[in-house]
Amino acid sequence: METVKKICGGDIRTASRLIRDIEDKIPAAKSSIKKLFPHTGKSYIIGITGAPGAGKSTITDGLIAELRKKNKTIGVLAIDPTSPFSGGAILGDRIRMQRHAEDEAVFVRSLATRGSLGGLSQAVGEAIHVLEAMGKDIILIETVGIGQQEIDIINHAHSVIVVLVPGMGDEVQTMKAGLMEIADVFAINKADRAGAKQLHTELMAMLNTATPAEGYWRPPVVMIGNIYEALSFEGRIAELVQKIEEHYQYLLDSGRLAERINRKAAVEINDALKAAILEPVMNTLRESGELAAMTEKVKNRQADPHSLAEEVAQRFLK
Repeated sequence: METVKKICGGDIRTASRLIRDIEDKIPAAKSSIKKLFPHTGKSYIIGITGAPGAGKSTITDGLIAELRKKNKTIGVLAIDPTSPFSGGAILGDRIRMQRHAEDEAVFVRSLATRGSLGGLSQAVGEAIHVLEAMGKDIILIETVGIGQQEIDIINHAHSVIVVLVPGMGDEVQTMKAGLMEIADVFAINKADRAGAKQLHTELMAMLNTATPAEGYWRPPVVMIGNIYEALSFEGRIAELVQKIEEHYQYLLDSGRLAERINRKAAVEINDALKAAILEPVMNTLRESGELAAMTEKVKNRQADPHSLAEEVAQRFLK
């Protein structure tokens, strides 16, 4: 209970330690998460996704500054690639968002993907609960940036910002798969570059061809210029925050915030079932050597994966 009390009181060290234990799958962490759960569910969660090099970290940093002007407390989960040596995040919070390091109302934490696809860490759902229990008004989740299939963020965030940047090949082709469909707000970053206006035109044309149902949200497009032109950059970030707030109000007015919360809850149940059922089975098969034997059978076409899985399910689940 001491851990829960400290986290609910906003203790950064205790929260960081628990998130680390969640990543490392320390059994005691699950007990703490269970006790923290009644204190969660009050934060607004914003996802920031897009291709590598699009400037997600720069925009996240700008959002923190703008939201702090509104006296919002902020939690940030920055999902980074996994180090092949340590298993931790290659890019950590040590080198990002440094100007907020001494702000007690801002908590930035890096998470490693550890092989997870979809742009997120496997620990992100429970790490969100830790930040919620800390009482953060807004939680920003910056995905790792893996391209077109990076759509898992929609299972965790209430609003999703898709960051695009000109000059990275066929931008429209990139937008067609997955990312285009999950965006609530588009941000065209580095809009002072050549090709930004063309990207904006193509994006608007694509949005115009879509025929959403009546009453559905049409994603706005915000152009964000050079970070070194401070006045222009800050003004565009303020516009981006305004669009996010408008989307939040839309979700409230339309009742669709409840839909997104329901989807998030369903994903959490699915993840918990996998952790409670699948992981112990896989660990048993791995430790006994049976998994290796099954792999050989599938490789040599002596058995098919479905039949083997059915045998395991019947044995363990009875």
